[in-house]
Amino acid sequence: MITFTSLTSVEKFIKDYQFSFLYVSRTNCGVCHAILPQVQELLKKFPLIQLGHINADELEEIAGRFSIFTVPALLLFVDGKEMIREARFVHMQSLEERISKIYYMVVESD
Repeated sequence: MITFTSLTSVEKFIKDYQFSFLYVSRTNCGVCHAILPQVQELLKKFPLIQLGHINADELEEIAGRFSIFTVPALLLFVDGKEMIREARFVHMQSLEERISKIYYMVVESD
């Protein structure tokens, strides 16, 4: 997992990887800290997805750049395009199903 401290590095991350996953949290967010390990475990099933973490308290402009109104915010980009967005209450099984559909469709078409 890569931790970002600038919008430039976030943009480069999204551009450089076919599958990029952003996890946006805040320091005092209990839900954020509870879900992050679950997301990390889930993404082990999808080895091409790169995970990036952003603390919105440290990089406040992330909220404006990606229209984030609540945390945690989970965003999956494929070839630079946002494909999945989840926020606040994340149902891991549903998220896994959505990621799986997109992931295997893209991987099998390559």
